[in-house]
Amino acid sequence: MQQSQFGIFLALIGALILTPDSLFMRLSQMDGGAMLAWRATLAGMVFLLIGLNKRRRSIDTSKRIFSKSFVALIICQIANTSFFAFAISLAPVAIVLVAVATVPIISVILSALFLGERTSLRSWGIILTVMLGIVISVYGDLHDDIDFNVQTVMGALLGLAVAFSLAINFIVVRQDRTVEFELALGIGALIAGLTAFALSSTATNVTLSSTLIISLTGLIILPVSFVMLSRASRYTTASNVSMLMLLETVLGPLWVWMIIDERPSHLTIAGGAIVILAIFYFLLSERKNTTPV
Repeated sequence: MQQSQFGIFLALIGALILTPDSLFMRLSQMDGGAMLAWRATLAGMVFLLIGLNKRRRSIDTSKRIFSKSFVALIICQIANTSFFAFAISLAPVAIVLVAVATVPIISVILSALFLGERTSLRSWGIILTVMLGIVISVYGDLHDDIDFNVQTVMGALLGLAVAFSLAINFIVVRQDRTVEFELALGIGALIAGLTAFALSSTATNVTLSSTLIISLTGLIILPVSFVMLSRASRYTTASNVSMLMLLETVLGPLWVWMIIDERPSHLTIAGGAIVILAIFYFLLSERKNTTPV
């Protein structure tokens, strides 16, 4: 299998694993603070176990851990997990999702600045088509009573911060292939989760069923998907990884529709179809890559 294709395969599987995350978040019926505390803490523990096991099995156990790249990943993980929860608490979900969907564009810009990777016009066309589909899909979820006030703007800005932190995460892992990103993601997630436990009054006031449901995201969905997405960025560009990650934005509501019976609007379905078709075209076109693993 070719190098870029292998990275895209990893990113695709990681993105698909991530798609039911929003469903379990809804089913848990937790508020933002409790959800952040449990999801981040559980995921952080799994990240750490994966990283420590990988380091234990490594031949070179003297390798330095706390490099600049390692610290950058910790900061990105804290920002990613925390800002998303605060954004959702301030602004409508639709507004936040549009902001987060800018991650491929930010990845392209950062890749050009720090890695010297240029994006073809074809890739730009696919990215902009995906963005258009996301906007159409999310617009279908908007309601006339949405008030574009200071809180909404702050939520959108935090959504952009989430996109920025995700893009940096993929850039750092691609630039520094020796960084032990599983340990960094674990430390960052634990810091965010334990801080939420300390500051949120509702974090410990949860039911057993809610805890079990959110555990599926914290113990399985988040760590498995983000390890695969981060590892994928070592083989293909950060913009490719971040674009495939947007499958969660359009497939997530379909999981909710099937299980909770919240029917999406026609615009939401149409926008999702545009995204899926654009990504399908992208996957077919990437078969032309000839770089071996």
